Amino acid sequence: MRAIPAAPILLAALTLLSAPPAGAATPERAAIPSADGTALDALVFRPDGPGPHPAIILLHGCGGRDDRQGAMMPRDADWASRLAADGYLVVAPDSYGSRGLGQQCTVSNRAVLPGRERRADALGVRAWLAARPDVRAGAIALMGFSNGGSTVVHTADAPGFAAFVALYPGCSPILRKRGWRPASPMLLLIGEADDWTPAAPCAALAAAHPAITYRAYRGAHHGFDAPNSPVRALSGRAFSADGSGRVHAGTDPAAREDALARVPAFLAATLPR
Repeated sequence: MRAIPAAPILLAALTLLSAPPAGAATPERAAIPSADGTALDALVFRPDGPGPHPAIILLHGCGGRDDRQGAMMPRDADWASRLAADGYLVVAPDSYGSRGLGQQCTVSNRAVLPGRERRADALGVRAWLAARPDVRAGAIALMGFSNGGSTVVHTADAPGFAAFVALYPGCSPILRKRGWRPASPMLLLIGEADDWTPAAPCAALAAAHPAITYRAYRGAHHGFDAPNSPVRALSGRAFSADGSGRVHAGTDPAAREDALARVPAFLAATLPR
């Protein structure tokens, strides 16, 4: 039997996992006030049916919500469509573009921070959702990636959220915050090979708080859940585990497959329908 090269096998796996869900939602735009008064440009993905629906606030990473062409980042769009297809009303606010900023991955002195402006954005969108008749006010979750995941961690001590999902956040600052604890159950997913936001501080955070369900993926890098994004080396990042600015990011098919099953299962168990 002829051996099949590894690269085509990986490409086939990535392509299969990147397939969008059937009946993926088309988003609507909404202007939502942040808790700090900023008018947030938000994309709203509506599920089928009149509701009231459980809802999820989806927070982008340091690259921003949209790419240079104005389209939603593939990872964020993929998750939003999948979650809406599962019956959740999904809102994706743009914390950077709404403030006239572009990507912040290469910016060290950031004007928009997870524990300040982005936390205010999460709280503002939660209040907006809770006032809607088509949303179940007691079933609102906060989910984010990387810098958005860090925002989830920084916001997890706030009441009003039924669940938190943080993918590869930076956990070191919260480890040093005395008295912090999640107000609701949290799912924290990260790659053991992450050299952008390392896993060890998140493992320590989870060990200190029973409300955190922690899963680390062996060999997976930052952004392991992205659809069809082979692992690549990046340089010039403002932050990295070793301070060099060099990091790796990209899809890990096994980790992505697990996350695509684990996140909906966690949400189904924590958000009342």
